[in-house]
Amino acid sequence: TSPFYGSTPLGPSDQPDFVNAVCLIETEFTPCALLRALKTIEIEQGRVKKRHWGERLIDLDILLFDDLELTSDVLTIPHRDMTLRDFVLIPLLDIAPDLIIPHKGSVKSLILALETSYLYPLSGCSE
Repeated sequence: TSPFYGSTPLGPSDQPDFVNAVCLIETEFTPCALLRALKTIEIEQGRVKKRHWGERLIDLDILLFDDLELTSDVLTIPHRDMTLRDFVLIPLLDIAPDLIIPHKGSVKSLILALETSYLYPLSGCSE
């Protein structure tokens, strides 16, 4: 698991900063079964979707799944916006510094291509 980072909200600004991290897991689930499991966890933790990009208690996404590329109505792997988001790329760099995102490039080069970063480390919130 990466260190935890704070970030200004993506979307409406009248909400608290977000807490972000990424983790690497091993699973025997298929991608769709894993997505269902993650959505179940969100519900069990009290997530209520109020508005698009709005405040939420928890948001779990699948970024990558080995070297799989998948596009369906419910799931896209690699996650379609991950290469544009500092709150994904910077924590990802912490746990996989040599990672190459299929058809996009290295995590390092993608971070360098970002215009700005609104991410800040959260002290006392690591593993």
